[in-house]
Amino acid sequence: MPDKKKTSSAKSDEKRVTRPPATKPTSPGPARDAEAGPAFDAGEQFSAFEAAMKQFHERHLAQARELFAAAAAGPERDVANRARLHMAMCDRRLQQETVKLQSAEDYYNYGVALINTRKLSEARQNLEKALALNPQADHVHYALALAQALGGDLENARGHLARAIELEPRNRLIARQDADFAAVARHPLFDALLYPEKKGW
Repeated sequence: MPDKKKTSSAKSDEKRVTRPPATKPTSPGPARDAEAGPAFDAGEQFSAFEAAMKQFHERHLAQARELFAAAAAGPERDVANRARLHMAMCDRRLQQETVKLQSAEDYYNYGVALINTRKLSEARQNLEKALALNPQADHVHYALALAQALGGDLENARGHLARAIELEPRNRLIARQDADFAAVARHPLFDALLYPEKKGW
């Protein structure tokens, strides 16, 4: 009997010991908030994301990535997820841009590839670099004329096409048969250049 009393008292002691830990569930709450708490509020997160998108569309990828990283740390989950997706896109494009273009032909080939995907602004930039390295390259003048024509810059396009034909007369016939030039071939700026024989009609 005395032994049983000891065990019951031991049980009551155990109960006293186990009661204080019941307050533990309250401690993870503040700790979780402090851990997940953003450095800025939702309004600042939206502002960072919008600024990042602007830089992204203007092809300032490094700056855009930094802003997306800031937006990804904000409290709004949807914005944070979209920011992380755009960060990954920035990373991929930055890796592609690290491809070393050195010669005029490198810039020319890359420029033509960009024309084919209708990234005309980038195509022009690369073709202009190719032309700076090799100003007498008729095929570069031709490609630059095409990029400018497709982009609506008909006056500059005509100048480069005229130079391409001057350097290599065969480019006149090529332009006549080029489907990409078809939309502007009959424009007054190009008509006399591509069809000089009409002057005698």
